[in-house]
Amino acid sequence: MGIVGAHVLLYTPEAEKLRAVLRDVLGWQFVEDPDSPGWLIFKLPPAELGVHPSGGATKHELCFMCDDLEATIAELGEKGIEFRGAPVDESFGITTTMLLPGGVELLLYQPKHPKAIDL
Repeated sequence: MGIVGAHVLLYTPEAEKLRAVLRDVLGWQFVEDPDSPGWLIFKLPPAELGVHPSGGATKHELCFMCDDLEATIAELGEKGIEFRGAPVDESFGITTTMLLPGGVELLLYQPKHPKAIDL
């Protein structure tokens, strides 16, 4: 098949600050566009895609998964990442919301479901 990956885009007025968090806090590897210094393209952890029904609206959502939510919150909290509220036990996993620079909010969760990334 010709599809070799997915490219996720996060738009924020604080792109440089968010890039710094992804690079320095999460420690993600990246390449830099030689024609646009500072324009970093990050290697993501393994990913999976779920398709959910909606009540009529079409939307996209990016969520990060972890194996131990409590430990991940503690580790990222020590590095300055903020979270909204206490973790919530939902049907699909234990969740929280990561608050990143530029108003970017991402769901972080410890899944209860089998993970396709383990295949």
